[in-house]
Amino acid sequence: MLRAAGKRLLGAGLRPAGGGAGEATAAASAVAVVRRRGYHERVVDHYDNPRNVGTFDKDDPDVGTGLVGAPACGDVMKLQIRVDEESGRIVDACFKTFGCGSAIASSSVASEWVKGKQMEDAASIKNSEIAKHLSLPPVKLHCSMLAEDAIKAAVKDYEAKKAKLDKGNE
Repeated sequence: MLRAAGKRLLGAGLRPAGGGAGEATAAASAVAVVRRRGYHERVVDHYDNPRNVGTFDKDDPDVGTGLVGAPACGDVMKLQIRVDEESGRIVDACFKTFGCGSAIASSSVASEWVKGKQMEDAASIKNSEIAKHLSLPPVKLHCSMLAEDAIKAAVKDYEAKKAKLDKGNE
């Protein structure tokens, strides 16, 4: 099976002669070719080295949580923001994503981009900006849309918590 995949991906003339280690090298080269062709280097970077993976306590009043999903592909994304109450600035962000490489990369980029921004500025981040940054193909645009939705959901959750606390303190 590896031999057939190597032929298709590398071309019959590029496959090393012999078997054993040569086939393993061909398979590794095939994976590298697919990575280069299938995803932009930024997607691969954020997939291999995702930034800000983790969770915050969802009951913390300074934390907003956005949980979104795409039923069509099965991607689920949770983005959390920690907001400085005094300044309204997002001081930290983290995410957990179950999905493809583009979904993980989109989450990672979103978590980086929201840090240090005012909530209004973070909520104005568009999926098209994330998609352009990652050079996502049209078939993967839903991943950047999920990231945008997760940011907005986290901001909305934080604002709802604050409104509830403010109402309780009156």
